[in-house]
Amino acid sequence: MHADPPLAERLDRLLPQTQCGQCGFDGCRPYAQAMAAGTADVDRCPPGGDAGARALARVLDVPVRPYDRSRGTFHAAIRVALVIEADCIGCTKCIQACPVDAIVGGSKLMHTVVEPLCTGCELCVPACPVDCIEMIAP
Repeated sequence: MHADPPLAERLDRLLPQTQCGQCGFDGCRPYAQAMAAGTADVDRCPPGGDAGARALARVLDVPVRPYDRSRGTFHAAIRVALVIEADCIGCTKCIQACPVDAIVGGSKLMHTVVEPLCTGCELCVPACPVDCIEMIAP
């Protein structure tokens, strides 16, 4: 007999996995766990948008609500980070800021983004002291 996955796992699968923190949690999994425990509402994920909030509400069997726009902006178009190689000083601050390890490189060497791993959370952009990261359409 096949058992259904735990509630937190089912909720986590519905989240966009941007790990952006706009929900107020350290990533999608902690947010899913808080919803499963009844300590967080379904409206806290800007990347998931209204459709994501609806899907979460269905799983939790709670009233549907639009996402809380005060938490951030829903990005309909997927974007990924791009390091402008000529301007990168190799400080590693973008690597430290990336929650999904999509940026690779070494200290004092140019960094690059592994595009398929980038979720577009934009956390690397403010971390860069020389503004050499742009968000682009993949």
